[in-house]
Amino acid sequence: MLLGAGIGTSITAQYLSLDLHWLGPLCIIVGVIGFFASESGMPRHVGRLGIGIGLMLLSLEMIIGASAPLRDAPGLAAILLPLEREPILGVLLFALLTWLSHASLATVLLAASLAKAGTVDPTLAVALVIGANLGTAISPLVASTGQPPAARRAQLANLITRVIATLAVLPFISQLPHWLAYAGEDGARMAVNAHTAYNIAIAVAFLPFVTLLDKLARRLMPDLPTLESGGKPRYLDNSALDTPTVALAAAARETLRLSDAVARMLDDTMTVFTKDDSKLAKTVEKADDEVDGLYEAIKLYLTELSKHGLDESESRRYVDVLTFTTNLEHIGDIIDKNLMELAQKKIRNKLAFSKEGLAELTDFHHRVAANLQMACNLFMSGDVKMARQLLQEKAELRLAEQRAAESHYERIRAGRAESIETSAIHLDLIRDLKRVNSHLTAVAYPILEQAGELTATRLRADERLDRSSEKDAAAARNGSARMA
Repeated sequence: MLLGAGIGTSITAQYLSLDLHWLGPLCIIVGVIGFFASESGMPRHVGRLGIGIGLMLLSLEMIIGASAPLRDAPGLAAILLPLEREPILGVLLFALLTWLSHASLATVLLAASLAKAGTVDPTLAVALVIGANLGTAISPLVASTGQPPAARRAQLANLITRVIATLAVLPFISQLPHWLAYAGEDGARMAVNAHTAYNIAIAVAFLPFVTLLDKLARRLMPDLPTLESGGKPRYLDNSALDTPTVALAAAARETLRLSDAVARMLDDTMTVFTKDDSKLAKTVEKADDEVDGLYEAIKLYLTELSKHGLDESESRRYVDVLTFTTNLEHIGDIIDKNLMELAQKKIRNKLAFSKEGLAELTDFHHRVAANLQMACNLFMSGDVKMARQLLQEKAELRLAEQRAAESHYERIRAGRAESIETSAIHLDLIRDLKRVNSHLTAVAYPILEQAGELTATRLRADERLDRSSEKDAAAARNGSARMA
């Protein structure tokens, strides 16, 4: 993208070197008309794009206008005149000037205007343009100081390409004006064309090696050791709220973090029951605080997003994210307030499940944990086939609950002491795991309903699902509507 951005700035320099000052206001006018003339998503986004481009072009023209006193300053000519014999110093001077001004286009056009006025010869003008291109790679790297390495590697790789290109061009800098003269002998035109040709050459030369540049940047700037952030969000970017599609993707990514925290709680739950680990039980209870923190952050983020204009598809995704997030938070509460209470009761009373009962509970837990992963995949993909599979798993889990209960009562009738002592805990554990699974399967109903896969009572092609599917779907829709 940075290689492409370099070409983009060179095209903008061509625009600013021509008499096209009317284009910026025109983009703004067309953008405003497009934004307010339609309430649908794409025309409004195109309108925003036009407004942004117009404002950017106007701001660049203002920067060029503000640099006019510098171009006309006699002191600058006195400084640059001796550099005609030392173009390398010209490169370094304009690299420094671009870094300090944070405006590569301004310095490129400054070099062009100096060449047009005859203040510098074409060779020095080209050297100044090369220096401006080097300085424009330094500015973002320095400005990103303090950010994580992942946010700085692209700027580092870009600087590496500019340094290599500068070193490769310097031996031939005196010949470049002769080659550029074929496209126009005017000094200003030569400088602008040099800027364009330089950036295109860099993109063509380094595009095949972006993977190697990435590896080099990772080697020079490795990841720092990361600490757990607790219930603090990691992907909720407030600057993306003006772009609902991007903001919804950020919220979905944060929701996956929430699902990972819930999955760890669910996995640790069975360990607590099998090993009577009271310390781990406390850890699981504390993990619910992280779940609650992430849930609140996502909910508030979505609330802010809802204040922006959302089209139909964005509103539907908004409800899906909010619904799934709420269900995950409910699962965390079930684990914290119900399952851990049962586990502590088992530990305090020094109870033990029968061998058969523990095997049934473990199998039941594994099926619910697998459904959690399937629900997360479904949340991201919206796959209708996977949604049907998740509801089929719900029906099969209901049958598994019945079989487990019958087996448990059979052991009680047989007088098994472990089964008698743990009967309440055994049945409540299965019941709560089933509740967890019900919250997970709620993600499937909106997908199937939108695809026309739900009838009044059941899936069209699956007679195994009973009337509870209709009730669950209605509850999910009503809950989503209330939250929206």
